[in-house]
Amino acid sequence: MNKFSKLLSATLLLSVSLYANSDNSVIEFEKKRVSQNPNVKLNEVSINTKKELPLAGWSGYIMDVKVNVQGKDINAKDILFSDGKYISLDLIDVETGKSLKDLVTPNLSENYHDKSKLIAGNHNAKDKIVIFSDPLCPFCIDYVPEVIKYVQKNSDSIALYYYHFPLLGLHPAAGILVKLVDVAKHKGIKDAELKVYQIDWEKHFDAKSTDEKKILEAFNKEFKTSIKLEEIKTDKVSEVIEKDILMGEEVMVSGTPTIFINGVKDTSRLKYETLGKK
Repeated sequence: MNKFSKLLSATLLLSVSLYANSDNSVIEFEKKRVSQNPNVKLNEVSINTKKELPLAGWSGYIMDVKVNVQGKDINAKDILFSDGKYISLDLIDVETGKSLKDLVTPNLSENYHDKSKLIAGNHNAKDKIVIFSDPLCPFCIDYVPEVIKYVQKNSDSIALYYYHFPLLGLHPAAGILVKLVDVAKHKGIKDAELKVYQIDWEKHFDAKSTDEKKILEAFNKEFKTSIKLEEIKTDKVSEVIEKDILMGEEVMVSGTPTIFINGVKDTSRLKYETLGKK
């Protein structure tokens, strides 16, 4: 959950039905909802994208929401649904139990196929995979290495791009760990993004740890490196991680792993297995 979602969590019990006869009513609804939080100063609300749903008369809206929180400007996104008469914060498929929000999630632009983020495969390949992941996320630990190895076996026909998305609220240690991975990568450590998932970090430190020295010592031991603390404290490293997180938030990534296949979010997380096959 991103910062904006947390700020709005207190307002989720507001009525989700509202008479509306235009897109402007969706905007006004969002303005009122955001303004319910006294810690948030609303600057602007607009519709980024409107998508028709496979539900008669209903559309999904991606909203651009500009707010100020404690003196800091935040550009966030939110999703609403409307059929022109009612507005809802979510729609759930009763058969699958899944939210229709995934149908509204933005597709990736070509900017996400950044060669500097390529960790496996061929940058010129037709099929492209983008993953946002946290090395301390339990599901990521099993899933991400499988995807990387699959692409390595089909390296001529698939490109895999990796973005750091540490879930700092759940495991603060990941914020330090991903900086170490970035430094190690630029020191020439091959497959650093894969190796970080193959180590049992629990034997070294707790995921909620913020002890930089302890995490650094564990990383150097496992990776056989000699990275110094000041190397992960540079603006350059911080900017790399912050940009990755912002890239994820721009396409409404809120959990890990999140995977996109040829620009489209794959909620099944299994479509990569169909790529590269003749």
